[in-house]
Amino acid sequence: MDTISEADGGINTNWKLYVAMSVAGIILIIVLAIMTELWVLTALPIGFLFGFFLQKGNLCGASAFSEIIMFKDRSKVWGLWIAIVTGMIGFAILDLAGLIVLNPKPLIWGSYVVGGLIFGVGMVLAGGCVSGCLFKAGAGNLASIIAILGIALGVALVEYGPLYPYYTGLKSMVIKSADGGSVTLASLTGLPFWLIALIVLALTIIYAFWSNKGRVRSSSSLSFKNKILARSWKPWQAGLLIGLLGSAAYLSSDISGRNYPLGVTHGVLHVQLLMTEQNLNHIYQKKVVKVENTTKSDAEITKNVSSPPAVATATPQKKVSWWLILLVTSLILGSWFAGRLSGESRLRAKPPQEVLVALVGGLLVGIGAALARGCVVGNIMSGWALMSIGTVLFGIVVIIANWITTYFYLMGGPSRK
Repeated sequence: MDTISEADGGINTNWKLYVAMSVAGIILIIVLAIMTELWVLTALPIGFLFGFFLQKGNLCGASAFSEIIMFKDRSKVWGLWIAIVTGMIGFAILDLAGLIVLNPKPLIWGSYVVGGLIFGVGMVLAGGCVSGCLFKAGAGNLASIIAILGIALGVALVEYGPLYPYYTGLKSMVIKSADGGSVTLASLTGLPFWLIALIVLALTIIYAFWSNKGRVRSSSSLSFKNKILARSWKPWQAGLLIGLLGSAAYLSSDISGRNYPLGVTHGVLHVQLLMTEQNLNHIYQKKVVKVENTTKSDAEITKNVSSPPAVATATPQKKVSWWLILLVTSLILGSWFAGRLSGESRLRAKPPQEVLVALVGGLLVGIGAALARGCVVGNIMSGWALMSIGTVLFGIVVIIANWITTYFYLMGGPSRK
């Protein structure tokens, strides 16, 4: 069996077998989705690739923001930005083609400010944002595994627990656009979404050329397969692929009863609900509903509804999106696979105090993400790509909270030497 040799900078592993099995599995799932029209199954390869890309680029929002002030390193933030701009262009194309209906998040300023502050502090203590903890857990990081438990608990406390009244109170602090919709760059400027996306793309390309002017590119003697499989990627490379994946995710998610691109926060909650609750409303596809029309013949209108319909009960059923469940679980598998190829997937024990801090941090991340209705993936990667001003506010608050916590917790504050 061929191996990636240590001399080439790789590891001894049956890489061809792993790759062949993964490709075959992805193809099989896509074929099965086409044959059964259960398009929710496409969340599996999307989540797998998402986890793989995150792991290869080590693209975590927590470290991306922290490393700016700790090491003056902006490479991961640049990777996030590339994912945003690529997603923005993809969404514009899908919108112009009539394949999706853009669904930017509303400007709920109270939720984004309070949730962003809590989330920004928690992500530093947890050692990752929601997606960061997920892909690190897939590679065997014990602290991240514990942090995920805290995240699930934190989201549940807000959505179904004692923090729910505060959640509903913050949700009432909404600013709407002139037409009553969400406040976006498009609504503020009056320019079409696609035009703004092209302007942002042009500015990004100009900046990329300007910032790389005069730099000497280093050559590598590594083989192509080692660069792709065994070595880590540059964050912008991972960001580019994640941005492209975001468009496929939007199509897959929409046809599965959820009109939004990549997001992971509620996926963690829904996995937990699946394990602990029975009275659930399972959502996994759009359903065609026939309605009577007095001026036309019966029309079929497609809506995002639950399938099967919710049964009336004494207590309201909690909704679970199978698209999110499959995305999150396959994300962990994809990150494990990426780590396995590079020799990084192994259980790594952590000191008890670090595990405890990660648990507390995960709890704060979950609370903050639930209050703000999203995390780095849902509110920044996807939210900024949809030009939602509310998610821009969330991102600014998160970065400030992250920097303050990083300065005092990771860098020692004013007492550091």
